[in-house]
Amino acid sequence: MITIAVDAMGGDNAPRPEVEGSVLAARELGVRVLLVGQPNVIRPELARHAAPNLPIEIVPASEVITMNDHPAQAFRRKKDSSVHVAARLVREAKADGMVSAGNTGAVMTVARFLLGTLESVDRVALAAPFPNAKGGVSVLLDVGANVDSKAEHLEQFAVMGEIYYRMTFGNKRPRVGLLSVGEEEIKGNELTREVYTRLKKSHMQFVGNVEGGDLFSGAVEVIVCDGFVGNIALKICEGLAVQIFEVLRKSLKSSPISQFGALLSQGAFKGLKKKIDYTEYGGAPLLGVRGICVIGHGRSNANAVKNAIRVAAGLAKSRINEKIEQELSATAALA
Repeated sequence: MITIAVDAMGGDNAPRPEVEGSVLAARELGVRVLLVGQPNVIRPELARHAAPNLPIEIVPASEVITMNDHPAQAFRRKKDSSVHVAARLVREAKADGMVSAGNTGAVMTVARFLLGTLESVDRVALAAPFPNAKGGVSVLLDVGANVDSKAEHLEQFAVMGEIYYRMTFGNKRPRVGLLSVGEEEIKGNELTREVYTRLKKSHMQFVGNVEGGDLFSGAVEVIVCDGFVGNIALKICEGLAVQIFEVLRKSLKSSPISQFGALLSQGAFKGLKKKIDYTEYGGAPLLGVRGICVIGHGRSNANAVKNAIRVAAGLAKSRINEKIEQELSATAALA
């Protein structure tokens, strides 16, 4: 049975959604869950669910890393935090992966230093899945694990992202695009032009540069960029989605006719909301670390936590890290 360690104290509303999501995962997915955190807080939440026979255990951790903690300082000072303990469970092979909806910077710092990186990986990457216009899923990476990256780092991101897509979404030959300011090979800065040359020689189905407008078009499945650009792009998209729904909500309540139209369109709106619901994707895997680490949104609800556990368990079962090591070693040998 796959075992996943869940940081029960990390999210904005912890530990309620973490506990409920873990119960759902243990019940529906057949995974064993280790709820890591303060037992006196977790036990009352777990008691709310009829789950005495489910494979769920509580692992004590006395400290909590908050959203206001500086990642590096939290790593050094809060060594018995729920994030630290969860990472140690993975490092000691007591868990196959970890899930946290806590402070993203702190989770990445703890994972990188306690788990370490794979031998062939120079920089880890955070991969964000999202729905596209063709009814499928696209993945953008890196979305914040690195602020500055070199060409060889982006080449590794592309390899890891392509492997992650194949193993998670079942596409054996996903298209890979490089995020730039134009489709032509000569467009972009010195970094993107060098990355373009490297990816053009790779074994992947590299289709060239893609622009910001192609993020959701479905023209490619894997979109590669440095973490500075990727994080800004992701945050802009999240903010835009929130504002569109808010404007739409106000418009539909502006008159009796609009309200009647909204009533008739209720089914379509529910379908759209489900399709773009981030909770269906669970979280973003931190690719390149020794072990499995999935980082969820701070506002993750129970469904998001359940799906983050699903993603972590799936990556552990598929042995994604072994595949990354094999393909990056082959890429280095080819170079």
